[in-house]
Amino acid sequence: MDWSIQEVARLAGTTSRTLRHYDDVGLLTPSRIAGNGYRYYDEDALVRLQRILLLRQLGLGLTQIADVLDHEVTEADALSTHLDLLNDERDRLDRQITAVRETIRARKEGEPLMAEKALDGFDHTQYREEVERRWGAEAYRASDQWWRGLGDAAQADWRAAVAQLNADWIAAAEAGENPSGERAQALAARHVAWLRATPGTPAADTTRLRGYLLGLGQMYVADPRFAVNYGGESGAAFVRDALAIWADHMLD
Repeated sequence: MDWSIQEVARLAGTTSRTLRHYDDVGLLTPSRIAGNGYRYYDEDALVRLQRILLLRQLGLGLTQIADVLDHEVTEADALSTHLDLLNDERDRLDRQITAVRETIRARKEGEPLMAEKALDGFDHTQYREEVERRWGAEAYRASDQWWRGLGDAAQADWRAAVAQLNADWIAAAEAGENPSGERAQALAARHVAWLRATPGTPAADTTRLRGYLLGLGQMYVADPRFAVNYGGESGAAFVRDALAIWADHMLD
């Protein structure tokens, strides 16, 4: 079974023009083109489009998406990781829905608002407890203050830079680079510079940097929320090993 480009565009909430562009850049090729020039997509193409849309929601550009799709682990593993991320997002949205409903009810009935309930699910601090547990309350406070002070444009630039760094890690891993090689070690240096540029992280303290990098590397591999940024567990392991080698060579 396959679907026409118009049907796929409608179902995906996009446009035929966008799908044709995906084909032009080699991101999503129609499964067949009829004699009249109409494009059709089969089940495999729909699954690939689903992955594209999921990665777009994570903020990746088309070039980075192509790298992830072409060099990822198995399709089932990649989709399972995204399912975990979507479940986390669903939980956050459920909290927002509950908060709005509670606000409507309280306003209608003339009851005082409970700030904790009204604002539940709306902040960017859902990982506060985890950060404070790992690196302390001061680390969270400093990084949160820095992030809020950036402004929308600088935040967007920061996200783009991180997406590019992640894509470069994926490309190097899938190219079969050695974690100790020049390319991997240059990426490790970029990674450390990025960490050091974020106030509040232990990366700013040279005496703690080695332990911080080794711990991060292990977390990248063990936690699918982080592994997905590097194309899956194997890509995260490449990052972990490269960071460990960088620490051995560059830190006393």
